[in-house]
Amino acid sequence: MITRLSLFFLGVFLFASFVSFSYFVHKDFFTQLDFDTTVRLQDNVSARLDNSFSLLSDIGSFEILTVVLLILLFLWRRIRGLLFLFAYVLFHLIELYGKFFVAHAPPPEFMLRTQRIFDFPQFHVRAENSYPSGHVGRTVFLSAILLFLIWRSKRSSAVKIVLASLVIGFDITMAVSRVYLGEHWTSDVIGGALLAGALAVGTYAIAK
Repeated sequence: MITRLSLFFLGVFLFASFVSFSYFVHKDFFTQLDFDTTVRLQDNVSARLDNSFSLLSDIGSFEILTVVLLILLFLWRRIRGLLFLFAYVLFHLIELYGKFFVAHAPPPEFMLRTQRIFDFPQFHVRAENSYPSGHVGRTVFLSAILLFLIWRSKRSSAVKIVLASLVIGFDITMAVSRVYLGEHWTSDVIGGALLAGALAVGTYAIAK
């Protein structure tokens, strides 16, 4: 059985990993890997998927996922909801800090393949720095809550595995879409996932 203490230390480990990883991103350690990964994805994935992947840009937006988070938090006791809401806000504060202070320019415009499906304001402004990925971070944070709910449910093990696989599969698709569309580098995606995972696991350890 996973204890509260083990979850807390896992959250600390993930956050320490995020801080260390951010340092290497700032020092341009992953520049070549980032570029090569984006080129390979765009060369090997059909352009017919541009619209499908672009839809994930809307689904992963702050507005939509914040509404989804508020709905999910109604499923838990009030104190847990407040703790996760605080962690969600903290994620965005750290994300903003990263975009201001971690010098990491986004992919160049010629790599951008996002198609406008809904006319959301974020399509009109591109941040000077792209680390970490807010879309991936928000998705991982909400997915962690879903996984916690699935784990605590009374469903059979087989159903839990299927549901968890669907959640994780969506996370992977969101992460791939960010790189494929030229919205973020791979390192941005990893950073966003580490930060969100750390905050979600750490918060659950406290609220458990």
